[in-house]
Amino acid sequence: MLVQHFLTLDDLPPEQLQQLIDRALHLKQSTCAGAIYEPLKNKTLAMIFSKSSTRTRVSFEVAMRQLGGGAIILNPGDTQMRRGEPIEDSARVISSMVDSVVIRTDAHQQLQRFAEYSSVPVINGLTDDYHPCQLLADLLTLRELRGDFSGCTAAWVGDGNNVCHSWMNAARIFNFKLNIATPAGYAPNASVIKSNKQAIKFFDDAQSAVDNADVVITDTWASMGQEDQKDRRLSQFESYRVDQSLMAMASDDALFMHCLPAYRGMEVSDSVIDGKQSVVFLEAENRLHAQKALLELLLS
Repeated sequence: MLVQHFLTLDDLPPEQLQQLIDRALHLKQSTCAGAIYEPLKNKTLAMIFSKSSTRTRVSFEVAMRQLGGGAIILNPGDTQMRRGEPIEDSARVISSMVDSVVIRTDAHQQLQRFAEYSSVPVINGLTDDYHPCQLLADLLTLRELRGDFSGCTAAWVGDGNNVCHSWMNAARIFNFKLNIATPAGYAPNASVIKSNKQAIKFFDDAQSAVDNADVVITDTWASMGQEDQKDRRLSQFESYRVDQSLMAMASDDALFMHCLPAYRGMEVSDSVIDGKQSVVFLEAENRLHAQKALLELLLS
């Protein structure tokens, strides 16, 4: 039987992704109204995190509990993977006992390898290349606040990282424009650019990218695993900080988004992240509801 994984946004057809986002909004409204909905009774989600996590871990664990199931956390350092058990063997064994697996790891190829040998759906909880669950929450946030987000203009400012890659995928899939401004040497991966080139446009400076944008997005200048580059990146990214003067270049009702954690005073000023245009904490909350819809789709 074919197993449906979720490693990038492209693993689901566009119409199903749209339905998933609409479903997430419905589940959120239902939960806020006090409804109990437990389609995943006796289902178990395994979560394997080789990188630290706050929002991904809490949202998936609570999502399974609210849907009637349960979740277990597997630290690779506490399993036989630490002693060199092949990914293929671990995938076969773990997937024989649970109903789905969330993995947060470095190389996207490791995630793909696990999924190849898993008999249950595997979900990307973040790799160095993509963060599709974050985009489900981001798109849900836009759907909740603005309705139809097709045709909008989003601006990415900062590092061309994994979240940027997923925003590029989303722009192509949902037919909106994505302006990208990164320092020299920090552009997104060339292969990701090639597959999304019709939906993206590059700018040499943050001001030009943000000009009249409907959404302004940034992320930390040094992602997990890049802490040793932090001082060097600080000077190279200085002109890419999202502050009030940069937000003033966007449309009057533009939203500010950040996947968190944010390093205040670096990639974003306090006045922006705490300001009226910021929706970062709604984004974070929506991780729960978007992932409930995803789990319902993949497991039930």
